[in-house]
Amino acid sequence: MYKIVRKKELNPTVTLMEIDAPLVAAKAEPGQFIILRADENGERIPLTIADFDRDKGTVTIIFQIVGATTEKLNHLNEGEFVQDFVGPLGTASETEGLKKVAVVGGGVGCAIAYPIAKKLHNQGCEVHSIVGFRNKDLVILEDEFTASSDVYKIMTDDGSHGEKGLVTDALKSLIEAGNQYDEVIAIGPLIMMKFVCKLTKEYNIKTVVSMNPIMIDGTGMCGGCRLTVGGETKFACVDGPDFDGHLVDFDEAMERGTMYRDFEAAKREEVCNLFKGV
Repeated sequence: MYKIVRKKELNPTVTLMEIDAPLVAAKAEPGQFIILRADENGERIPLTIADFDRDKGTVTIIFQIVGATTEKLNHLNEGEFVQDFVGPLGTASETEGLKKVAVVGGGVGCAIAYPIAKKLHNQGCEVHSIVGFRNKDLVILEDEFTASSDVYKIMTDDGSHGEKGLVTDALKSLIEAGNQYDEVIAIGPLIMMKFVCKLTKEYNIKTVVSMNPIMIDGTGMCGGCRLTVGGETKFACVDGPDFDGHLVDFDEAMERGTMYRDFEAAKREEVCNLFKGV
């Protein structure tokens, strides 16, 4: 059992939890993930490590409430426990030797982008962070990104916070202003990562993407995170989650990602009904 030592609502659909898990915290690195079960009868789900504190022995996760398990998880409070919390899993993001990087995050994907930006910043890398949200009410981790970035640009679809536009608009502006990046790291919705990669390919800038959004069981056994990279079949959980974005077949990944959307929504509704009146 793993104790929830802190819980914070970041926006109406996104929650942060800090979990007491000293063995996981001791080995965790940006880019890796954990697998948890909310209770003894719960399903296993992978969640990216959003932060960790080796001294306190805690690991931070940030999740969006989209299905049955995240709905159950969100009903747990500080002082309560999650059943299982296994990790760290996956390959850590490669950050050594990078001098200037643009980190691009979209929506809840910013929870994955932030620890990478933080590590790069702590290594002395010049970090330009670009984050995008639909509107100001969905913005998360603004203070954290500001503290870890030499340049911080926030974009919203409706212009209610930061600048109006897409993350690709801000990235293109920075590139055309003369910034020469060793690498662009993009994490967010598949469609966002696709168009970031399309842009950076025009400028021949190496781009790494996290395929965490398509993971399911986190072990490679379910096949749910199968994708095509450079014409070869890969699995996001065991071969990644980071890949060369210019080689990823995003169209295939997006098509497969819609297969269980209706089922996921139905299972969440079942859980919501269970909690009504509790």
